[in-house]
Amino acid sequence: MGKKSKRPKAIATMLAVIGTYMFLTQIVSIIFGQHESMDIEFSLWPERVDILGFSLSETVIYTWLAMAILIVAALLLRVAIVRKFESIPKGAQNAIEFAVEFVSRYTSKQAHGTGEILCSYVLSIGAFMMACAFVELFRLRAPTADITMTFALAFMTFILINAYGVRRKGVKGRVRTLASPTPIVFIFRAIAEFAIPVSMACRLFGNMLGGMIVMDLIYEALGNGAIGLPSLAGLFFNVFHPLIQAFIFITLTLTFINEAIE
Repeated sequence: MGKKSKRPKAIATMLAVIGTYMFLTQIVSIIFGQHESMDIEFSLWPERVDILGFSLSETVIYTWLAMAILIVAALLLRVAIVRKFESIPKGAQNAIEFAVEFVSRYTSKQAHGTGEILCSYVLSIGAFMMACAFVELFRLRAPTADITMTFALAFMTFILINAYGVRRKGVKGRVRTLASPTPIVFIFRAIAEFAIPVSMACRLFGNMLGGMIVMDLIYEALGNGAIGLPSLAGLFFNVFHPLIQAFIFITLTLTFINEAIE
């Protein structure tokens, strides 16, 4: 009897939600008019904007915006929230130290003996990629949806791989590793090393651009009915999805560095 009595209430709630959604859609149509369909075009390269006589890519502008978000958030956190670090952490300080310790442990686990500098890099990259995703919440093209940006991030990984490899084994040791187990494979190992930043850049770019395209298609398909539903989709494509991509990018970075120093 309990389940049977709950079923009519669930149906009534569902009908009320659908009715409210349709009512809001009609209100939007009356106020703003019917949504006009338009062609959706996607470009591999972002548009350029003229500012003070300089032609700048949208990626550069939105990257500055993401950096400004991080700087303002850090200043607010340091000045307004955590003014003084206590020996016994609590509140926001406890959350910060937990995040730093978690990343530090994960970095040490994935890439042994790399030190605290790599942990700082991992935190910075993760924060930057999430700031880029935050920019996309305003229906702007995220910097990570530009192949030049993702290649820049992947190129930094390539530099770190070889820097840590040379630091641990020396130049001769690094070359000897690429020529192992026989010098014949050196050329193939070298090509594989140069393919790492290309594959990482294309992978991150494709995933982020795909998420942006899906969100634009959702907005266009729903038209005036784009009330609430795109926000639910945005929780995945603008929050959860970029978080997954940042985690995978960081994990690949640490994995390749670990292989270089073993």
